[in-house]
Amino acid sequence: MADKTVPRPVARALRQMGQDLRTWRVLQRLTAEQVADRAGVDRKTVLNLENGERATLENTLRVARALGLLDQLIASVDPYESDVGRLRADEALPTRVKHTRGSK
Repeated sequence: MADKTVPRPVARALRQMGQDLRTWRVLQRLTAEQVADRAGVDRKTVLNLENGERATLENTLRVARALGLLDQLIASVDPYESDVGRLRADEALPTRVKHTRGSK
């Protein structure tokens, strides 16, 4: 069974992302209820996200979309926007990644 403890860096990222989402909402002069309505989620889900509490990736993306941030969020994980990705852009990606001995 997977460990349910949230690693500190992840908890910190959840809090930071929540604060940033709240700031975006406030800058746009939207209530949590308005964002929830636009995102198709409960108001409590929006508030949980803003408080750095666990939420599904789908709900996070729904809220990001409601705030006009979806494209930015998706671009932030684009590997070809990184130095490594750009350096390896011309290489053929493997269809499978083989595990080395001793790794899981």
